[in-house]
Amino acid sequence: MNGKHLVKLGLEKKAIALAQTAATQRETAGLSRDDILNELRAVQQNPAAYAAGGVYAPLAAELLAQQAILDARKGSDLRPAPLPYPTWGADLIDPGAHRQMDVAMRLPISRAGALMPDAHVGYGLPIGGVLATENAVIPYGVGVDIGCSMMLSVLPIQANALRTDEAGTLLLKHTRFGAGVAFDKRDRQDHDVLHETTWQDQPILRHLFEKAATQIGTSGSGNHFVEFGTLTLPHADLGLDPGEYLAVLSHSGSRGFGAQVAGHFTGLAERHHPGLAPEAKKLAWLPLDHEDGQAYWQAMTLAGRYALANHDLIHARLARALNVTPLAQVSNSHNLAWKQQVGDQNLIVHRKGATPAAPGQLGLIPGSMADPGYVVRGLGHPGALASASHGAGRQLGRKAAASTLNKKDVQAYLTTRGVTLIGGGIDEAPQAYKRIQDVIARQDDLVNVIASFQPRVVRMDTGSEDI
Repeated sequence: MNGKHLVKLGLEKKAIALAQTAATQRETAGLSRDDILNELRAVQQNPAAYAAGGVYAPLAAELLAQQAILDARKGSDLRPAPLPYPTWGADLIDPGAHRQMDVAMRLPISRAGALMPDAHVGYGLPIGGVLATENAVIPYGVGVDIGCSMMLSVLPIQANALRTDEAGTLLLKHTRFGAGVAFDKRDRQDHDVLHETTWQDQPILRHLFEKAATQIGTSGSGNHFVEFGTLTLPHADLGLDPGEYLAVLSHSGSRGFGAQVAGHFTGLAERHHPGLAPEAKKLAWLPLDHEDGQAYWQAMTLAGRYALANHDLIHARLARALNVTPLAQVSNSHNLAWKQQVGDQNLIVHRKGATPAAPGQLGLIPGSMADPGYVVRGLGHPGALASASHGAGRQLGRKAAASTLNKKDVQAYLTTRGVTLIGGGIDEAPQAYKRIQDVIARQDDLVNVIASFQPRVVRMDTGSEDI
């Protein structure tokens, strides 16, 4: 039997080779060409019946694998055009973020979305992207730093009572920054999150527990920070009288634990959808009715709690050093997925660099190392899926900032605003970010601003190059 007969069966190249091998064996056994072709047709029609063993088992296995890929492609086909989605601050957003959001809105699982005014290009879903999906969660729709979050503590101390050198000493002693960095074992604190039984539910969580326990109460690199500054409250709110207060603001996430969870489950998601179009590869999803989706959801929510635990310990350590109890605290996460009612559907809302802003919900939107941040109260805008921006948003990528910004100009910017910086890389310079006042102005229908925070002494990781 020659290859032409097998090509007519519609077999692909690898399957043709396997069919040829099987046909040769059947010819040796004395079967006619027509009998062999009939057997090959039967294998094509029902490969599962031949996969258990026998001369046709390798061919059957290949046909089943090819069918699995085809089935995955059918379930992963992108819409020909993106679903419509609203954008806030379109004049502030680069085209690349729109292109990424367009791809996300072509996913077959997507049902609604929105783009916040701080949006810029990320991996998969753009930073500042909000995406609602049906019965599916996208690991890169949440992000690598799962549970990245903010926390503010308002202290019973006059705004200018803490000297700059004292604030710097406190930050150097009681905070830690950078990849893999941790407190010395004797200085490490405990937290209830480390005693949750969830850590024992999955091999990856058991494997990463020691890393999480070692790095508890610390911050990563990049745009993570802890800073002392002045909170200005124009009207009575937060249980406080109007006025100026000393406050601590922090931005931190789930450290190496969250990053490794993100990498592990992104790999699983990509294997679920081998036929996903290349431009959507980093938007591969996990069905929530599949064990992999359930496992990711459990790990993601644990990472979110762990990230907030890091803030708890940072703020508790600084308050204890100052011998005070905070008057008020506000916190929120901005790299998570939530189960949320959207219209008449129960959907999964991913906020990758977006702040939850349900009616009355408090949130924090920081600026840069030298520019103000804001305490806000959500208005629950349905078009924004009850979301707002999570910060100012980058206008220069890290490499572009490091190669184009001048250290003297950055230092002058900090000096003019009375900001003392400990650490901090040129890639995190204020000039690398959009103007926070412009971003806030573009979302006055998403949140009400109730207070502002002006940084005074800021600690960050050193970044690509010290400022």
